[in-house]
Amino acid sequence: MIMNLLKNNWFLFMLNFLLIGVLFFLFPTTYDLENYINIVFYVCFFYVLSVLLVYTIKGGFYDGITFGFRRFRGMMSKRDYMDEWKSKPLPSKNVNTGLYAILKFQSIGMILFLVLLLVIYYTT
Repeated sequence: MIMNLLKNNWFLFMLNFLLIGVLFFLFPTTYDLENYINIVFYVCFFYVLSVLLVYTIKGGFYDGITFGFRRFRGMMSKRDYMDEWKSKPLPSKNVNTGLYAILKFQSIGMILFLVLLLVIYYTT
């Protein structure tokens, strides 16, 4: 039941608003729109960085580096692992596409919400 809710993008989006509300009432010294926008930015920044990291891993950017370090460790180790470093899956093969889709949805939603808040802030 809980795992199904955590896979629901809209439920997580609402949890983000709950988290933002809690952070807004706990940390700022003044309760105004500027501080609310700052907190939304911090949450949005976390999602955007997470999506970019998963995207670069999924794209295979770190595969060569990982393979090189595994090969170096295999060559320098005293034990013979029978070249197990060749058969280990690379990081791009271990990326969970469901997690990537959830993070991408959350980051796009938070960016759109942040832009909406900024439009409200600068037009009033």
